[in-house]
Amino acid sequence: MTDLSLYRNIGIFAHVDAGKTTTTERILKLTGKIHKIGEVHDGAATTDFMEQEQERGITIQSAATSCFWNGHRFNIIDTPGHVDFTIEVYRSLKVLDGGIGVFCGSGGVEPQSETNWRYANESEVARVIYINKLDRLGANYYRVVKQVEDVLGARPLVMTLPIGEEENFVGVIDLLTRKAWIWDDSGDPLKYVIEDVPADMADLVEEWREKLIETAVEQDDDAMEKYLEGIEPDFETVQRCIRKGTINLDFFPTFCGSSFKNKGVQLVLNGVVDYLPSPTEVKPQPEVDLEGNATGEFAIVDVNKPLRALAFKIMDDRFGALTFIRVYSGRLEKGTTVLNTFTGKTERIGRIVEMHANSREELDSAQAGDIVAVIGMKNVQTGHTLCDPDKPATLEPMVFPDPVISIAISPKDKGSNEKMGIAIGKMVAEDPSFRVETDQESGETIIKGMGELHLDIKVDILRRTHGVEVNVGKPQVAYRETITQRIEDSYTHKKQSGGSGQYAKIDYIIEPGEPGSGFVFESQVTGGNVPREYWPAVEKGFKASIDKGVLAGFPCLDFKVILTDGGFHAVDSSSIAFEIAARAAYRQSVPKAGPQLLEPIMKVDVYTPDAHVGDVIGDLNRRRGMIKSQDPGVTGVRIKADVPLSDMFGYIGDLRTMTSGRGQFSMEFSHYIACPRNVADEVIKEVKERNKDK
Repeated sequence: MTDLSLYRNIGIFAHVDAGKTTTTERILKLTGKIHKIGEVHDGAATTDFMEQEQERGITIQSAATSCFWNGHRFNIIDTPGHVDFTIEVYRSLKVLDGGIGVFCGSGGVEPQSETNWRYANESEVARVIYINKLDRLGANYYRVVKQVEDVLGARPLVMTLPIGEEENFVGVIDLLTRKAWIWDDSGDPLKYVIEDVPADMADLVEEWREKLIETAVEQDDDAMEKYLEGIEPDFETVQRCIRKGTINLDFFPTFCGSSFKNKGVQLVLNGVVDYLPSPTEVKPQPEVDLEGNATGEFAIVDVNKPLRALAFKIMDDRFGALTFIRVYSGRLEKGTTVLNTFTGKTERIGRIVEMHANSREELDSAQAGDIVAVIGMKNVQTGHTLCDPDKPATLEPMVFPDPVISIAISPKDKGSNEKMGIAIGKMVAEDPSFRVETDQESGETIIKGMGELHLDIKVDILRRTHGVEVNVGKPQVAYRETITQRIEDSYTHKKQSGGSGQYAKIDYIIEPGEPGSGFVFESQVTGGNVPREYWPAVEKGFKASIDKGVLAGFPCLDFKVILTDGGFHAVDSSSIAFEIAARAAYRQSVPKAGPQLLEPIMKVDVYTPDAHVGDVIGDLNRRRGMIKSQDPGVTGVRIKADVPLSDMFGYIGDLRTMTSGRGQFSMEFSHYIACPRNVADEVIKEVKERNKDK
């Protein structure tokens, strides 16, 4: 039986290029899991094992691995930093107990750091902060600590101070023990000495140590009282207080170092052991019924409770489909049968493996607290709950954002159609933010995703991993439609020519809803003119119609239908007649209700050197952008703006040209707003021409 207090399920997350994967490599080296360190820039990092990751030097999918440190078992997930793949961060945080937030010592708190931090707050994940790259030009530890306070609204608890900065960075001071860890220049993480604090830093160390103790003792009234009387609590008491505050999310222990230069990582690992929670110390997962309502029950992390496990990632590799599972309670054993509450079907557990990036070790069973992969599950998808068939329950499901961009693809040779279909099916199972549909009129395959890079990578995977060469169309924006006016109308559906006929009459009001309200149906019929059993048919008819708007065929958002009156025939009325009437009523009335095209607006975050700020702002204005804020930093300016997605295609190339390759940006979907008249006319014209060509 494994002692769960020795488990740490942690994720490493940060802005793109802050050094997450490099940090993971150092952790694996220090814990003896790998013997040779692979570098991201050489395409040799252990957890970046996809060809696309190695070429681009970015992480695309989260990779899982496990290792041991000071007798504790770490299950680690290295997550991507690029905004197009935040879904990977979101679903990893959902199943983790703790995290390491990595920040760049010179870049500081960058756009994507904020998104990931927000996800971690929503998932209530305890974190330690690691400020990396202190050997870089422009690195300033104290500035980044201040940014964590100001930009993230978080409370960093400084645990270590750097000795030297930029090229003079040689080591770190552990404030609790007042010891300096100094590494030599060999680059070997194990070649360091522990000595007394340098004399010129003694006052600074005492100042920060006092802040540390003061913040920590707030967690314990007795320790606080003694401290106010001038008695400093002992080492164990301070550690216990820090652990309590970290798990309660009151503050975040903050460490510093340089992963690339192998300096400071050991203290971060000690921090994970000392301050991050074990699976038994986090809030248990709430259980819900099949309708998604909370039952008041919780999946308590205990080996002797009924099985509760969440599938949080599907990955396809050369051995078949791998389903990554976090076991919350009970045991998962090879050869047993489990129930998938989403499909209502049972699945047999074949092989259970422990993953190390893309290699694996066979296991006979897994228990509460474990993160493992199961090979060969048939109908399990991301977010599905696996449980004991005799004691069923569903864990809180995951919610995924809707895609904002789509492209049409077709195989270069007709024979590859089936092959492409199978490949796309696997990719959709792996990535819930990637969707696919077939255009009914043209028969084209439309793939949808979170951004240009997202779809670019998907096409690349199709070509290389699955060997399907495809023609790629122009990116299309996911527009929406809505209505702006209230309208009262009536529709009668009549088909009576001998035999049983069809009759349904409905009087109704269609009115605009609140933004984000979706489709709302209400019946105010009194007196039985439309019998109650036909109301759902009317709702179904309207609901089925909203996928196709009247302007350009885009889905219609945020409107309300109120059924006020109507009429029926004792023999000829039926549910189907009322459903047909509702569909026809939608086509009749929506064009009169002031239909309007909506376009997706992106939250754009641009980082540019000072010299190019004017050019970048001018360019965003030309793209119909609304500048929200400008924050000057040490090495440049961050500009936040809301910009329509349709004007952001190819932006990365333009930004690089304007800033001589030094600009960076990230964007994520924000909201929909009404399209200006000239843009709407252009889009509608384009859609009509496209449909004509088909």
